[in-house]
Amino acid sequence: MEPLSVAIFAGALLLNAGTPGPSIAALVSRVITNGWRGVIPFVAAMWIGEMIWLSMAMAGLTAFAQTFQSGFQIIKWLGSAYLCWLAFKMWRQPAAEVGNDLPRRTSPLSMFGAGMAVTLGNPKIMVFYIALLPSLVDLSSVGLQEWAILSFVTLVTLAAIDLSWTFLAHKARLLLRTPHAVRIANRVGAFALGGAAAAIASRN
Repeated sequence: MEPLSVAIFAGALLLNAGTPGPSIAALVSRVITNGWRGVIPFVAAMWIGEMIWLSMAMAGLTAFAQTFQSGFQIIKWLGSAYLCWLAFKMWRQPAAEVGNDLPRRTSPLSMFGAGMAVTLGNPKIMVFYIALLPSLVDLSSVGLQEWAILSFVTLVTLAAIDLSWTFLAHKARLLLRTPHAVRIANRVGAFALGGAAAAIASRN
């Protein structure tokens, strides 16, 4: 695979994933309320979900994805519903003082499921891999080596983006030292999750 093709793919992925959207909104809101340690399963699931889309596209399964579009619609609506549930719980979360202690965390399995639902049900991500990737990379001539290269580039790019957002959200969270500030953060986080759910549900 030519270095230029890899660079074009990395640049397109950086723009697509780095632009604030449902995934970023969900990630930031969870960091603010759960701390950065609590979102590790969420981020891991997001990366795995992106790798699933990449692998499907490179395996020539675009026809499969289009044929079973109704299945992805179900995933999309389930993901939206789950984000709404998380937003509801966040809205009702008690505004205790944060101090140096992390608030009660959501279970790792629940966070992993949320991250997977956000990624697999996000039409923005699906369109990038299923529709745009074939125009960026010649998928007819790719093999295991090319898959490994693009997988590595994908993980490095996503890690740079998501960890940057996590760091910024963590810094913002350190400012939450009073119940009033925590209550505001919970409300903002709930709106962010609700907005992410609405964005996912409204996209075709």
